[in-house]
Amino acid sequence: MTTFSIITSSHNSSAFVSETIESVLNQSLSDWEMIIVDDFSSDDSVQVIQSFVEIDSRIKLIQLGINSGAAVARNIAINVSKGRYIAFLDSDDIWLPDKLEKQLAFMRANNYPFIFAAYDKIDVNGNVFGHVGVPDKVSYFDLLKMCSIGCLTVMYDTEYFGKVTMPLIRKRQDLGLWLMLLKKTDYAFGFNETLAQYRVHTDSISSNKASAAMFTWRLYREVEGLNLIKACYYFSHYALRGLLRTKAPGLARRLGVLK
Repeated sequence: MTTFSIITSSHNSSAFVSETIESVLNQSLSDWEMIIVDDFSSDDSVQVIQSFVEIDSRIKLIQLGINSGAAVARNIAINVSKGRYIAFLDSDDIWLPDKLEKQLAFMRANNYPFIFAAYDKIDVNGNVFGHVGVPDKVSYFDLLKMCSIGCLTVMYDTEYFGKVTMPLIRKRQDLGLWLMLLKKTDYAFGFNETLAQYRVHTDSISSNKASAAMFTWRLYREVEGLNLIKACYYFSHYALRGLLRTKAPGLARRLGVLK
């Protein structure tokens, strides 16, 4: 069995996907497969990815005939994966070279089936402008109040969970998966060392936040099945903590909302 299956959703990512793939090729551990599902790109993403497929058999490309969304793309990759550990890396993000090695050691030393790590934020030019630390651990109920797990840092053990896929919603499907995993184990454990870089496209931040809020509400009600009172309770935590992290990061750090 392959040790790692790296799940990558790609859509119109030709400007960044080479750097993403190279960050995997540069990993200190080499026992991995990278399954890239192109979600009907209209740029030359497929040609760029194919150039890597031709030189490294560990990289696999699946092309979708219609635009289906990140959840569908990631689930297709999960379902065909052959690795024990599932990890995620979108086509504009970057891993540091020892990401897999350090996380695998952390998982095995502590017998943790579900982990995540700290990461930096970068702009479209690759400049670091922020840092996201992580708590030591989070439970299902912690995560309903605030998602402190970055998708690009997650790793889960299929020998413990089996292959678990994302709910079929256009956004917040990653949070939906973390919640599913936390119904099968008590905690996800944080490795508070920077192991990745998350690319932020500033031209869409405001609309993304509004859309994320809407899909978070839908996740509470339609996927998790929370009644109105519980959904309002957790959404109020989500909204307040998000506001603090954005508008008052100093206060958020003192309150433990921002690491």
